[in-house]
Amino acid sequence: MLEINNLRKNFNNGTHALKGVSFKIKRGEFISILGPSGSGKTTLLRSINGLEPIENGEVIFNNNKITKENLPEVQRKTGMIFQEFNLVNNLSSINNVLTGLLNSSSKFLSMFYLFTKEQKLEALQSLKTVGLLEKSYSRVDELSGGQRQRIGIARAIIKKPILLLADEPVASLDPNAALSTMKLLKKINKNFNITILCSLHQTNLAMEFSDRVIGLSDGLIVFDQEAKYLEKNINKLYS
Repeated sequence: MLEINNLRKNFNNGTHALKGVSFKIKRGEFISILGPSGSGKTTLLRSINGLEPIENGEVIFNNNKITKENLPEVQRKTGMIFQEFNLVNNLSSINNVLTGLLNSSSKFLSMFYLFTKEQKLEALQSLKTVGLLEKSYSRVDELSGGQRQRIGIARAIIKKPILLLADEPVASLDPNAALSTMKLLKKINKNFNITILCSLHQTNLAMEFSDRVIGLSDGLIVFDQEAKYLEKNINKLYS
C-alpha cells in the first residue's frame, strides 16, 4: 500500500537528508525506522504526507503516485503523530481531537470549532479508543505527557486513516508512558488494520512491537528486516 522509490531530499543549507531511499510496506504492517539523530527519519515521514515536497524519486500510495493534485486525498487517508504532540494547549481534549477533521469540514465552521453532532461523537469515540474519554473536556495543558500523546493519537485516528505516520512518538515520554503508548499503537494497528510507519530511537521498543525494522543512517537504508533479526545488525547504525 506504500512504495518509496529512490527518494532523495536536499535542503538549501547543503544537507543531503535522503540519498535514494527505497522500500515497500504492505497493508496492515507495523514498520519501525531506527536511526541516529540526523539520519533522515523525520524528513522521510514528512515527505510521505506532503509536509516536505518530493523533489526526486516517487512515493506511491494505494497504487497511485503522489502528486500535487492528489496530495489532499492522500492526506485525508493519512494520520500524523508528532514527537512534541502539536496540541493547542488552551483547548479541551475533544476540540484538539476535532482539529483532525479540519481538512474534511467546512473551513468557516472549523474556524469557530462548530462541528456537527456526528463529528463530536466520532471525537468521543476516538478518545474512548485511547482510554481518555473521562478527559474529554479537560484542557490538554492539564494532562501528563503520556495523556497528551494519546490525545495526539486520537486526533490522528478520528478521520479513519489507512496509514499512520508516527515521528518519534515516545521520545518525550518516560519509559512507562513510552511503553503504554507503543502498546496503544500496536492495538490500533491490529484492531483497525491501520498500517503504521513509526520512527524510533529505542531498539527494545522496535523489536517488541514491529513486524519489520528499517535502519536509516546518513540518508541511506543500511538494513530492512524482520524485527527478530534486529540484534544481529543494530551495530550497523550506531558503530
